[in-house]
Amino acid sequence: MPQRVGDRVHAFLAFLTERPISLYAAAVLRIGYGLLYLVFLLREFPHRNEMWGPGSPWTPTLARQMFDQSGWASVLTLSDSRVYFEICYALALVTCVLFLLGWRTRAVSVLFAVVVVSFHARAIFMADGGDNLMVLMAVYLVFTACGRRWSLDARRNRLRASAGRTAGPRGGDLRHHLGDARVILTTVLHNCGMFVIAAQVCFLYGCAGLYKVQGPKWGDGTALYYVLNIDLFRPWPELSQMVVGHHVLIAVVGYLTVLVQVAFPFVLFGRFKYPVLVLLLGMHVNIAVLMGLPLFSGAMIVADAAFLPDRFYQALGRLWRCTFHRTGGMGAEAPVGTVSAAVPPQLSPKGVNGPGSLAYGQGESR
Repeated sequence: MPQRVGDRVHAFLAFLTERPISLYAAAVLRIGYGLLYLVFLLREFPHRNEMWGPGSPWTPTLARQMFDQSGWASVLTLSDSRVYFEICYALALVTCVLFLLGWRTRAVSVLFAVVVVSFHARAIFMADGGDNLMVLMAVYLVFTACGRRWSLDARRNRLRASAGRTAGPRGGDLRHHLGDARVILTTVLHNCGMFVIAAQVCFLYGCAGLYKVQGPKWGDGTALYYVLNIDLFRPWPELSQMVVGHHVLIAVVGYLTVLVQVAFPFVLFGRFKYPVLVLLLGMHVNIAVLMGLPLFSGAMIVADAAFLPDRFYQALGRLWRCTFHRTGGMGAEAPVGTVSAAVPPQLSPKGVNGPGSLAYGQGESR
């Protein structure tokens, strides 16, 4: 028994330290949230001063008083100057673009988290649920290697590798051991970050489903009927009225929503998760259209993408390249799933995944 426990502990530590998991899913989270927040800031650009600037009814002074109670902080309240606010807004847009593209992701991910937290804290009562989730995800992504796939960082390192400029560790044993420690620490932080992201989404769905179970309106199947009749959440009244007319469909969708949310944490393994993710996708699309909550729906759809395996995204990448080449795209690249697309060609797969490979940690940027 002690030997069996020791073997399991060793296997867990090896899983945690030797190989970063879900690198493509992390890249999708980076691209998705970077794009979502960029679109959000651009959409609110005409109203930026009234929402977050000195001209907001929720003045910087009121925001700072709230910070004393809530513990939040925001770079937007460091000055009441309109010029300072406009500079911050422009830098926020640039940060979203750089994060989306994956340029110097290690540093830009921290700036992106500061941007999201600052805008959320500056006008916390403007939240609709979507930015609450994005605050959490922006902070979690700081600890992940979300720039190792589908990013400018990955492209730059691939070009360096092909040019033969990426080399292994040089110097004494001390430098070699420090490099090994850096690789292990980066891998552990990434894996723990992805685990926390998955746990956060499971907790969100599980709590939402359990709260619905306790509500009498969800129990008798009429909850969605009342939701779709709230004027505040009816951007398309005619469409909502048409959907509300199908009483049986409304009840079935309500029960199915509760079932999928409660069961979500228990169906993440195996192929059954794919139809569940499709159902959740349909649910969030309907929320975006019928209730006018695109930011919330988009944030949840991107979060759900964390549960798709890397082989799914590799297949999408191959399909994209095949389609691009058929339409006259320029130059073929190495397949996304190959080692050469991500690490120096001199390294063997064993060296790539092992904790002793310093070049693995240096050859790839987050």
